[in-house]
Amino acid sequence: MFDDNSADKPAELEPQQPEESGPGFWASLREFVVIIVVAVGLTAFLHNFVVQSNYVPSPSMSDTLEVNDKLLVSRLSTEVNGVRRGEIVVFADPGGWVSGVGKPQGLSAMWHNALVWMHLADSRNQLVKRVIGLPGDHVKCCDGAGRIIVNGVSLNEPYIKGPNSDQLAFDILVPKGHIFVMGDNRGDSRDSRYHLDVADGGVPIDNVIGRVVMRIWPLARIARLELPSSFDSVKSRKVDDVPAKAPVVTSTAQPHNMPYIPPGNP
Repeated sequence: MFDDNSADKPAELEPQQPEESGPGFWASLREFVVIIVVAVGLTAFLHNFVVQSNYVPSPSMSDTLEVNDKLLVSRLSTEVNGVRRGEIVVFADPGGWVSGVGKPQGLSAMWHNALVWMHLADSRNQLVKRVIGLPGDHVKCCDGAGRIIVNGVSLNEPYIKGPNSDQLAFDILVPKGHIFVMGDNRGDSRDSRYHLDVADGGVPIDNVIGRVVMRIWPLARIARLELPSSFDSVKSRKVDDVPAKAPVVTSTAQPHNMPYIPPGNP
């Protein structure tokens, strides 16, 4: 005897599970926006509190920094250690140091303004120089060999371009809350020596953005910029113990370059 039901009826098919689809368009868009916001926020944090990059458009710091060198600037180093003699620092224009700088136009202006709004660029003109004097320091040019004198010590500066630093005679006391800066290319740098009429050429420490710690481009010039030993024997002075002293200025040369780092450039 046969079971007709088993022979003639087709086997019942198992119900198929619906395939899971990927995230929808709006979900993907939301994830993308979150990633962009986080990336921009992290970049802004690093730019404003840790590091930023700049480039060199003039020869005022030659041969240490050449035109078009890309620099890594540490904000954190300045916040933690303060400003020290011999450091190369990037600082905001104290006023009148940079002139004739063209403003971005059209799409470039829109892009720059967007970067400033996102705190990824600085709206201020920026300069790069070496710190020669700290608040209270007595800085003078020059000894018989054309060397800068800081607190009675003649500086041996192997990093400068040219034989000496006596392009402009001066004798100043760095005001409280300021630093005295000079370019390594002493014969072609319009630095503190050319702004003695305001704060004896001092740059407010609050204007210092950070210390240049590395040259990061081009590849052949990648190097860490160490603190020179030129200032090791210079003793610090207390600002409150420094008497007021009028600067003595005798111009012997007029460097023509305006060394600066334009705002918003990498």
